[in-house]
Amino acid sequence: MGEPRIVVVHRETEYASLLCDHGTKGKASFFLESRGRDIDEAVARHTLQERALGAVLKAVPGRWRRARVERSDLDRFLFEPDDIVVPVGQDGLVANASKYLVGQPVVGVNPDPERNPGVLVPFAPDVAGSVIAAAADGAAHLQRRTMVEVETDDGQRLLALNELFFGHRTHQSARYDLRIRGRRVHQSSSGLIVATGTGATGWARSIHTCRHSGVRLPRPTDPALVFFVREPWPGPGCDVELNEGLLSDGATLRLVSRMGEGGVIFGDGIEEDRIPLRWGQAVELRRAERTLNLVAPPAAKRRSRRKRSARVDPEHAAVRAHRRSA
Repeated sequence: MGEPRIVVVHRETEYASLLCDHGTKGKASFFLESRGRDIDEAVARHTLQERALGAVLKAVPGRWRRARVERSDLDRFLFEPDDIVVPVGQDGLVANASKYLVGQPVVGVNPDPERNPGVLVPFAPDVAGSVIAAAADGAAHLQRRTMVEVETDDGQRLLALNELFFGHRTHQSARYDLRIRGRRVHQSSSGLIVATGTGATGWARSIHTCRHSGVRLPRPTDPALVFFVREPWPGPGCDVELNEGLLSDGATLRLVSRMGEGGVIFGDGIEEDRIPLRWGQAVELRRAERTLNLVAPPAAKRRSRRKRSARVDPEHAAVRAHRRSA
């Protein structure tokens, strides 16, 4: 085996996007000031991101191969089996990259702990080098996080780390037949989601909380999934009782589209990467055989990281000051 390749995944910062839209910092600043805002917060966050990227790349041994890929280019990037993938940014970057990976270790780096929860990007930039080295040696602590997949009756597949959404692309009423554990019902709703334990901290958690659900949410490494039907309509011939449930012991959810057009299924909130559904087309949602191999710190180190994050540098202080004045 040769030297490993480090693939750094990142996304365009708000400041970089402003420069792309307006050409110069001065014009971007004028645009924001005319709307009662200023550019300093965006600059501070951009600085944190660039500093984190620099720290990660500097920590990679010179003899190792390296690559950088933006989030928007993930669907065109060819990952290699022995890559070590290093998302630098928000937690969502890990979810965005997960569907393109097949077992590669993922080291999530959080450049801005004051803004990002760090659930999937738990490491500070200054420790990234040692964590990457441990991953390369096979000594890193891996969490094998459950993923969810959908397969259509014509063989199309889609993976997600958080959840899959089934519904209408314009979010109007979705009509479909739902089948689970020998039970079959017809529903009209705002669509439904099937979530993993990782996704149970996001969209699924919001639904679970708002409806005071009694369904047990799975943990990130649990093999179970959970599904929620969004706003089922109690119309003629429509079922509203079967609106949530746990998919455990290999159970699957089967849906048959009754939408003439506009039916879609997509994962992790990325509507551009969707499967269009025709009337009568069937899909099956289930736990994926593939998992995300997330490098995670032991519990003790995770607690100490939270303590360290209380010490903020000037850029962190600038971001926090803007929040207080907003």
